[in-house]
Amino acid sequence: MKNAYCMVSIAPVRSEASDRAEIVTQLLFGEVVSIEHADKPWAKIKTYSDNYEGFVDIKHLRPLSPKEVNRWLDGISYLPDLVQEIETPWGKQLIFKGSFIPYNTSGEFMIGNDLFTIKDPANHTLKRDPFELASEYLNAPYLWGGKTPFGIDCSGLTQMVFRFLDINLPRDASQQVEYGRTVPFQSTESGDVAFFQNINGRIIHVGILNGQGAIIHASGMVRIDQLTEEGIVHSNSGALTHNLSCIRRM
Repeated sequence: MKNAYCMVSIAPVRSEASDRAEIVTQLLFGEVVSIEHADKPWAKIKTYSDNYEGFVDIKHLRPLSPKEVNRWLDGISYLPDLVQEIETPWGKQLIFKGSFIPYNTSGEFMIGNDLFTIKDPANHTLKRDPFELASEYLNAPYLWGGKTPFGIDCSGLTQMVFRFLDINLPRDASQQVEYGRTVPFQSTESGDVAFFQNINGRIIHVGILNGQGAIIHASGMVRIDQLTEEGIVHSNSGALTHNLSCIRRM
């Protein structure tokens, strides 16, 4: 098996081939990976979407040929709704916001040789403003490596939001800061992305601005705080929690 897709709703990707290893990111339903090597029950994988590497339980994957990969990725989209029921070859399954689905699907679709049916699809109008899109994750708990409304980290939030807008950012904040162009603090607009650094100057945090002084970010939970030229000011305590490095327009 050289290529595969995630067949489960959410698959943890771990730093090592062990259930005790930390989760570094997640695969969502329909996401395609290449298999670097496999030693059951673990497969070392690299994601097609952001070239992220880690270890996945091989039981969470279904094989695809190179031709099937190309066919599936041609015209791919992302589930905009919180949850959707689908019928699969192995029974009913729930998939979640950000899962990989085809454009304009209202019924059946194929991944490789597997047939899926979307049950009672919602009529969802996707927001186009990044801050508004991020607000749909409001109060989601912080989860290191998470990418869903049930648990998400700061760079997972920005990656998922901009993926809905067909901007494919890498997984980590330290990588995302290399994209877009820098804008001054006084010229921010809704959808600009702010990056924050530690005392050594390393980028460790990221959030999305509304252009009116607010930032939405994942810190404890997905929350809205205020941004100053110094950094994030906690809306309840008034404390400076993160030191501003730069602002980028994607």
